[in-house]
Amino acid sequence: MKAVITGGAGFIGSHLSDHLIAQGHEVVVIDDLSTGSLDNLSRIRSSPALRFVQGDILDRDLVDSLVEGADAVYHLAAAVGVHTIVDNPLRSLRTNLHGTENVVEAAVRHRVPYMVASTSEVYGKNDADGLTEHDDRIYGSPLKSRWSYAAAKGLDELVAYVHGTESDVPCVITRFFNVVGPRQTGRYGMVVPRFVDQAVSGEPITVYGTGTQRRCFGSVFDVVPTLPRLLETPEAYHQAVNLGGHEEISIKGLADRVVELTGSESEITYMDYEEAYGEGYEDMQRRYPDTSLARRLIGYEPTRDLNAIIDSIIEYRRSVEAVPTPA
Repeated sequence: MKAVITGGAGFIGSHLSDHLIAQGHEVVVIDDLSTGSLDNLSRIRSSPALRFVQGDILDRDLVDSLVEGADAVYHLAAAVGVHTIVDNPLRSLRTNLHGTENVVEAAVRHRVPYMVASTSEVYGKNDADGLTEHDDRIYGSPLKSRWSYAAAKGLDELVAYVHGTESDVPCVITRFFNVVGPRQTGRYGMVVPRFVDQAVSGEPITVYGTGTQRRCFGSVFDVVPTLPRLLETPEAYHQAVNLGGHEEISIKGLADRVVELTGSESEITYMDYEEAYGEGYEDMQRRYPDTSLARRLIGYEPTRDLNAIIDSIIEYRRSVEAVPTPA
C-alpha cells in the first residue's frame, strides 16, 4: 500500500509513518515543518519506503499530485496548540479549513480512501460523563479566538463527511482525546510534555487555572495502530470515532504525578488563564471520552495506563537531552 500522510513529521504523523513502514507499506509525507520536525522521522529517514516532501497543504496542486496514485490518505496536518491558535488565528483558520478542503477534494477526485483527524475540542464546553460521537457541541462566543480551532475542526468533519457520502469514497473521522507520547512538544501548550520538561529541568511546574479541570490522556502507541484498521473497516466509513484513554485525572493531580515519576523537586505554581493565553480565554472543566464505538468497530482497548504514558515521555525527554549537540 502507498499512503500519503499530511503532517507526517509531526507528533502523531511521525508515529503513524513509523507504523506503516514497519508494516511493509510505502509512505509519502508532506509537512511544512512549522510544528513538525525531520528529527521525528529519524528512525525511518533512510528507508526507501519513505518519501518526504516539504510543502504546504494550502498548495492545492502539490496536494493533488501526491494523492494521485495513493491507496490511502491520512490527513493529520493542522495548526495545533493553544498558543498557535490564539497567536495566529487567521493563519490557523486558513490551514485548518482550506488545507482540509484541498486534501479531501484530492482524495475524492482520485477516489482514494481517506482519514481526517479531528479532536475532542469539537465538543467545546460539554463536560458530560463519557462524551459520545453524537453528543452536542457547546462553544463560547465565536469572537473569542479560543474557539476558532474547535469551530474549524467541526467544519473539517463536515467537509470530510459530506464529500465522502456524496462521492461514496470511504472516509473516517477520528476524534483524538489528549493523545500524548514521545516526540510531543510542550512548546505549543500541550500539558503533559510541558509538565515533564519543567520537572526534568527542575523548574516550577505551572498549572493554568485552578488545577481542578479533569482530563483523560491516551497513549500514541495505543491510538496510532487503530488508524489504518479503521480505514480498512467498512462499518467505520462516514463516521466520527472517539479515540483516547480511560484514566481520568485533575491537572493538579497530573502535576503531582509528574513530580513523583520524575523524582523532581519542582514546586507546583499556578497561573491565571488570562496571564497564560490572553484576555477572555475559556476552558472546559472536564473531558472524558466514550470509546465504545471504536471498541465495537475494531476492538479498541487502551493498554497503557497514565504512569506508563508519562514514563514514556520522561524517557524520551531525557534521551533527547543526553544526545550531544554537533560541533
